[in-house]
Formats: sequence, structure tokens, C-alpha cells
Amino acid sequence: MTSKIYEISFLGEAVPAIAKAFDEFDVIVCSGRTTLRCQLPDQAALHGVIDRVRNLGLELLELRIVDPEGRGTPT
Repeated sequence: MTSKIYEISFLGEAVPAIAKAFDEFDVIVCSGRTTLRCQLPDQAALHGVIDRVRNLGLELLELRIVDPEGRGTPT
């Protein structure tokens, strides 16, 4: 299994303390939402990030797999 690049968006603009919880990822804050862009090795790692979003009380909005050309595919 090869790693994949994901974009995981949640409601709200992450304050510095929330952004720090995801400092190993690219954190994009814009227009009332925050998007994490991360390369993950497998589904277990993806579930770990989703659990982290949930444990921080954040509302998950969208999860996308991003292909090498930068186009996203909703999942």
C-alpha cells in the first residue's frame, strides 16, 4: 500500500493552539474553515488524524484524497 495525500477540513479558523496540534501537517485557514493537508501511509494513520479532530471537539466538514496533480476527489 502506498501513502496518499489527504485534505481534511473542519469548521472554524484554527487558533494557534489548535494549529499546533497539527504542526506536522500543512494547515490552511480560510473563510471560516481549516484544512489540513497531510501525507499518510495508511488508513490507520488517517483514522488517527480523524480521532484527533474529534477529540479536540472540532466539526469535520470534508475529507478528500488529493492526486499528484493536486486535484481532489471527494470521499
